[in-house]
Amino acid sequence: MTVLDDIVAGVREDLAEREALVPLAELRARLGDVAPALDPLPGFRGPGTGVIAEVKRRSPSKGHLADIPDPVALAQQYAAGGAAAISVLTEQRRFGGSLGDLVAVRAAVDVPLLRKDFVVTDYQVLEARAAGADLVLLIVAALDDPTLHRLHDLARDLGMTVLVEVHDEAETERAAALDLQLLGVNARDLKTLEVHADTFGRLAPLAPAGALLVAESGIGGVADVERYTGEGAHGVLVGETLVKGGDPAGAVRAMAAVGTGAAR
Repeated sequence: MTVLDDIVAGVREDLAEREALVPLAELRARLGDVAPALDPLPGFRGPGTGVIAEVKRRSPSKGHLADIPDPVALAQQYAAGGAAAISVLTEQRRFGGSLGDLVAVRAAVDVPLLRKDFVVTDYQVLEARAAGADLVLLIVAALDDPTLHRLHDLARDLGMTVLVEVHDEAETERAAALDLQLLGVNARDLKTLEVHADTFGRLAPLAPAGALLVAESGIGGVADVERYTGEGAHGVLVGETLVKGGDPAGAVRAMAAVGTGAAR
């Protein structure tokens, strides 16, 4: 069993508990009380770099990163720094997140929010929208093609933007069959947790025309953002560097400024 397989197995166990507490019909009913989803795409069309700033307490590869007792305060700093979107990790076992974090952040900021999790069922997509998420992550490695297409279409029908994540050539080819808006290229192999710095540059040329590209993992600062934008990235997703750096707003502001004034 790979690391990804193990994570998804735990996600399904936790999901079963939530489904028992909130039936699907009740979850659908909640959608009527949620404001329309915000559109994050203008933030990735330049000038500058679209930064998806992440509320992230820990990870399987690095362990504990930051306590983050108040995700709202962190999200407000990201917003002040000009984040194009804020990613809120909701997976509990490996990342220490919760849907409660997402709900709290939604009530406090007007920046588009990404539900960052291992989404493998329709219920989780509906759950994300009901909690106020504007974007949802779909990891190609975790989904077969019928499920990938179904979840993608469901999210779009709900007015959400989908960040489709790939790690290699085969996954990029599968993702290209979708009507892609945001294509995330993750330098971290979720099966081994190893980071390969050349992944983005290798896969970016394979992306379909019109897809906005987001570089994920291994971003330690402005120099990495400059390298990724030079390889074609419209945005970056950053977690560890921001939660450990001491100046989240300043770090987001500096990354977002990369490419300012340049044609995108």
